[in-house]
Amino acid sequence: LDNFCKTKFLTDHQCWFSLHAGGQYEYILVEKRGEKSDVGFIQLNRPKALNALCEGLMRELRQALDVFEADGEVGAIVITGSDRAFAAGADIKEMQNKTFQECYRTDFLAHWNRVSQSKKPVIAAVNGFALGGGCELAMMCDIIYAGEKAQFGQPEILLGTIPGAGGTQRLTRAVGKSLAMEMVLTGDRINAQDAKQSAFEMTLAEGNHFEKRLFHATFATGDQKEGMTAFVEKRKASFQDS
Repeated sequence: LDNFCKTKFLTDHQCWFSLHAGGQYEYILVEKRGEKSDVGFIQLNRPKALNALCEGLMRELRQALDVFEADGEVGAIVITGSDRAFAAGADIKEMQNKTFQECYRTDFLAHWNRVSQSKKPVIAAVNGFALGGGCELAMMCDIIYAGEKAQFGQPEILLGTIPGAGGTQRLTRAVGKSLAMEMVLTGDRINAQDAKQSAFEMTLAEGNHFEKRLFHATFATGDQKEGMTAFVEKRKASFQDS
C-alpha cells in the first residue's frame, strides 16, 4: 500500500485487535478511526483460513456496515484483511455439499450485495490474496487501494464452478472483456501493477442476477462436487465434464 495506507491500515497493530464495543464479533475486528473517529474500520479476521468468507463472517460484515451507516459521525468505511490475505475466497467447506435446489431456493450469495449497497463510501485496502469471493468483495467497494503484494483472481473454474457474487460482471467492467475472460476461464491471477494498468475499480454490475443463477446451476454438476471435494481433500481434481 502507499504510505497513507501503510500508516492507516498496516502498522497500528494494537488497534487492529481491539474488538467492537460489546465484543459481539467473532470473525471481524471493528472500530472507528481517524482524528475525529469518522472512519469505520473493518478487518476480516480468520487468519488460519486466510480470511475465507464463511457465512458467519459475511453476516458480521453486514451487521458492521449497518452500524456504521447508522452512525452520523462516520463518513466512510474501510474493509481490509491481513498482509497475507485480504480474503482468499469463499469458504469452500461450507459450499462443498450444497445442491442446486438449495442454492436456487435460498438465492445463495445474494446477501453479499450488501457491501455494494452501502450509502457511504466503502474502501477496500487490499494486500495479499484477493481471490474468488475475496476479489468480488473488493470490487463491491467504491475504491480499491492495492498493496505491492496484492493478487487478484477468479479461480472458480479450477473448482468446477464460476464466480457467483458479481465476478463476471464487475471484472469485465474493471479490466476489460479480454483480460476478464482470461482470468475467469483460466483462473489466472493478476498483481497490483497489472490491476492498476487495467484501471481496476468497481463499476455498477448489471447482470448479477443472471450470473448468480448460472453459478447456482454449477451445483447440479458432478464437476462442482469433484472440484470442491478435491480442494477440501487437498488433492488434484479429476473433472469428467459432467
